[in-house]
Amino acid sequence: MNAVVMAGGSGTRFWPASRKDLPKQFLNITGRAPMLVETCERLSPLVPYEQMIIVLGKNHEDLAKELLSQRQIHIIAEPMARNTAPCIGLGALYAQYLGCDTAVAFLPADHFIRDQEAFLEALRIAGRVAQKGGIVTLGIVPTRPETGYGYIRRVDTHEDGKDKRVYRVSAFVEKPDFETAKEYLTDGGYFWNAGIFVATPQTILAEIRACMPGLSEGLSRLRGTIGTDDFPNALKEVYEGLESISFDYGVMEKTKGDVYVVPCDCGWSDVGSWSSLYELRSSEYDSANNLVEGEALVIDCRNSFISSRNGRVVAVLGLERCLVVDTEDSLLVADLDRAQDVRKIVEALRKSGKERLL
Repeated sequence: MNAVVMAGGSGTRFWPASRKDLPKQFLNITGRAPMLVETCERLSPLVPYEQMIIVLGKNHEDLAKELLSQRQIHIIAEPMARNTAPCIGLGALYAQYLGCDTAVAFLPADHFIRDQEAFLEALRIAGRVAQKGGIVTLGIVPTRPETGYGYIRRVDTHEDGKDKRVYRVSAFVEKPDFETAKEYLTDGGYFWNAGIFVATPQTILAEIRACMPGLSEGLSRLRGTIGTDDFPNALKEVYEGLESISFDYGVMEKTKGDVYVVPCDCGWSDVGSWSSLYELRSSEYDSANNLVEGEALVIDCRNSFISSRNGRVVAVLGLERCLVVDTEDSLLVADLDRAQDVRKIVEALRKSGKERLL
């Protein structure tokens, strides 16, 4: 199996730790290594490093090369952000250039997986199914009524030949309200959509040709330039004319081809906000359910996340469900339950011209 790791996100919900020059996927968020490095290491028992392709933003190319300098991984730099459909298309095209005609896993660089073996086994199953045609997605087995994720609805089963159950996909469902999410959990026929797809490069490019002819035309223009000095300029010219759209919207919601889902119960998290990171690291709570990083003095606080990333002592007194993140040039104080709204701060800073803080 080959892999295309998508590492082009901006990570705005992790401000002020995450910045445009150092977004979430390049941070040590979960306490072990930068998330991009963790993702590559997680895949390595199944995908040799030389069969991995990382697609990222041009301004992060040097950083990625430094982090992965001991691994023979292919790195492609997008000249500008255009969401996941162009990213996946470019990754499939490059995989073809490398001679790949087998299954490729397309996955984000900034997710957390607790059970690596369960995750890799799901990818193995998906790879076997994808070899026969169609697109296979991993469906995360839901553990709670979650309104922050899209869902995958399954229908009948499809045997992959080794007594593992794989389901046909009925629909990709938008983020639900809480009551609907509870119904999905009770129903048992719905999975969280983690944005992980497995297919051959030929299948991906054929689906893009059928569903997104503009993107397909742009990729065709790049085909003969890969591996030549003309590639960077050709890529920039093509990307300037591309629509910014996700693979889910551009292909998965339009395709008339076969789509399957492999259930995956692997302790997955998209680590999408400070509050999800707080929940993920519950084993590190103190006796009052506080998660404390760095130099911090926490008195009479409960259920809070306090992070001192500047070496200064942060003193917090008498708060509950509070988020405090102190960095060299910025301090965030917020309701932990509104951590998803940190992106509003980033947008406000952008509108006020404070680009140096982004």
